Amino acid sequence: MLYYLFEYLHQQVDFPGAGLFQYISFRAGMAALLSLLVTISFGQALIAYLRRKQVGEDIRDLGLEGQIQKKGTPTMGGLVILGAILLPTLLFARLDNVYVILLIIATVWLGLIGFIDDYIKVFLKNKEGLAGRFKIVGQVGLGLIVGITLSFNDQVVVRQEKPFSEATEHIAEINPMTQVAYQDVKSTMTTVPFFKNNEFDYHALAPFLSRDFTWVIYTLVVIIIITAVSNGANITDGIDGLAAGTSAIIGLTLAIFAYLSGRVDFSSYLNIMYIPNLGELVIFCTAFVGACLGFLWYNAYPAQVFMGDTGSLSLGGIIAVLALAVRKELMIPLLCGIFLIENLSVIMQVSYFKYTRRKYGEGRRLFKMAPLHHHYQKKNIPEPKIVTRFWIVGILLAILTLALLKVR
Repeated sequence: MLYYLFEYLHQQVDFPGAGLFQYISFRAGMAALLSLLVTISFGQALIAYLRRKQVGEDIRDLGLEGQIQKKGTPTMGGLVILGAILLPTLLFARLDNVYVILLIIATVWLGLIGFIDDYIKVFLKNKEGLAGRFKIVGQVGLGLIVGITLSFNDQVVVRQEKPFSEATEHIAEINPMTQVAYQDVKSTMTTVPFFKNNEFDYHALAPFLSRDFTWVIYTLVVIIIITAVSNGANITDGIDGLAAGTSAIIGLTLAIFAYLSGRVDFSSYLNIMYIPNLGELVIFCTAFVGACLGFLWYNAYPAQVFMGDTGSLSLGGIIAVLALAVRKELMIPLLCGIFLIENLSVIMQVSYFKYTRRKYGEGRRLFKMAPLHHHYQKKNIPEPKIVTRFWIVGILLAILTLALLKVR
């Protein structure tokens, strides 16, 4: 909203300093700062309100050190994360941008699913929360919206080089020296390391289909990614600060990708995919990072508040949609390696337990407890040390993901 106000002041009134709002870097910085201030300022008020309403976490005794002391800690703190993401985005981003609109929808959509889940657990005293099938339906619904929008919206294009003789329409630029035309086209290309030009076309998954139906394959992939990453973040949210800190690292990496791919000069210099209209997503990314870091003010060990499913489901889903928008979704297994490892540890533990029970008559375990962070807790490693080490691994994975951008 402020973007349009200062655009008017700059163009019509020549108001001093109003031109700063034309720069994505300035608005991104302001969004990060505001999201931090909102989270820290309103976090304490939210904690006090949740305590008055006795909205506390009901902890199951799993025999973990310090676990019982967390009983009664306010939950549903994800509400302040969502507010700290949405407010700066609405103020500083261009609201006519399809990527920004899509991320706002994803934030509200998954926040609502998580809120309903927490509400059932806390207020209706049902420990199971929202039935898993309803969560899946909600995630699939969002996947359909995202997949169809990214497939058909006119703003969602990539710029490709073509010989001038082959260019037909939507020509964005012509280089007369090389006779190359830069054309904005609808494409199902995405970024993946080790491939030619680091690009992969989803049409290759079903070459027997007409390109007119590639969107069906793409939408199925979108649904799987959103569901997997959203649930991965939910599982990771098991000890103080782990999900918020890991999400901040991932969000910052995606902000870098969005900035580089959204600028024609940087993408040309780095020889990576240029995605018109993507730059505005940097404002959302920095608001996301600021909200996660601000939440750590109260969620770091010992936590004064938990984010609940309101926060964890939303963080994972937002990361998935961001990765899809910047066309880096095939790098999620590396970038979101912490989420993946946590998910796999649960799958491996359950599968091995069932297998050994059938074969030997009693179930055996691969880990002392799953998800993986509980395994290390069972080994009596202090909770802050576990979280810090997971963050370090997350930073290393983020650096590796950025480095693979140039591996062909």
